[in-house]
Amino acid sequence: MASIFSRICCIPAIAYLGACSATTDTASKIIEKGTVAPAEKAVEPKNENGWALAWSEEFEGDTIDTAKWGFDIDCWGGGNEERQCYTDRPENASIIDGKLVITARKEEHTGPALPPYLAEQAENPEATASKPFTSARLTTKGKAAWKYGWIEVRAKLPQGQGTWPAIWMLPEDNVYGTWAASGEIDIMEAVNLGIDCAECPGGKDNTILGTLHFGGLWPDNSLHSTEVAQPGSLDDFHTYSIIWSEGKFTWLVDGRVFAVKEAGDWNTVGSDNPNAPFDERFHLILNLAIGGGLPEERGLGGVSEEGFPKTFEIDWVRVWSCNTDVAINGNCVIEKGE
Repeated sequence: MASIFSRICCIPAIAYLGACSATTDTASKIIEKGTVAPAEKAVEPKNENGWALAWSEEFEGDTIDTAKWGFDIDCWGGGNEERQCYTDRPENASIIDGKLVITARKEEHTGPALPPYLAEQAENPEATASKPFTSARLTTKGKAAWKYGWIEVRAKLPQGQGTWPAIWMLPEDNVYGTWAASGEIDIMEAVNLGIDCAECPGGKDNTILGTLHFGGLWPDNSLHSTEVAQPGSLDDFHTYSIIWSEGKFTWLVDGRVFAVKEAGDWNTVGSDNPNAPFDERFHLILNLAIGGGLPEERGLGGVSEEGFPKTFEIDWVRVWSCNTDVAINGNCVIEKGE
């Protein structure tokens, strides 16, 4: 999900999937079609391959663990004209039957017009705004962040025109500058799942995306994205993963690789380090947006008000680190002997 900074005034950076590569002297947008590996090539983080569980959230309690998760609370719309207010109400995020359930509701709501870091710079920091939907956005910022690792999230995605669930990461510290110079890692995002789509397998949109945002400060930001048809039923839980190592990202769905990006596929302004900006700690974000540039410019267009409330269900989140004492030649691998 393109970051909050991109949405201030860079809707084209969000709506990138409607066009092929667009390049300027300072920014580029590269979009590729991926292919999911065969089922027999599914992989998992194994201890014998050097992977050690470093952090997990199984959602086994009765309430959301605020030691692990914080809430973004605002009606800003992400600077992308998204149509929801984010709240910390249990109506929008709660633990149900051992799962985190983020619920988008069709209801008028009023809240802060801007997130705190923008409000403090505004002429009226107490300004409010109203939106026709509510939802939730949870983040581990200030509570947990990682540099490299194998990150997996088991989730069931909502369907319908205008829905935009995302599993993504932002830098814990903007070492290289504000968005997108310090990077953004989109593990999984999807829009408009389940709507009629003649060119999609099964006739329904089942596209998921994996994306890196990087480059200079907006508007000189760049992206490199891969989209692929998700295997299996849209109504089921699937595991969305990314393996992030020095100079390399691998995206997976249900343990099957669908995209790989390496240093050279990205860049940052103001650094000679080929791995920058993806050599710093990033925190995790789980959210369900309604509307905004990407979903409203794809599919049937706009936002359908049918079928609310919409739910984004997360069964668990797990983060493995590479134990170099066990790893082969100091490098953790996807499969033993690889």
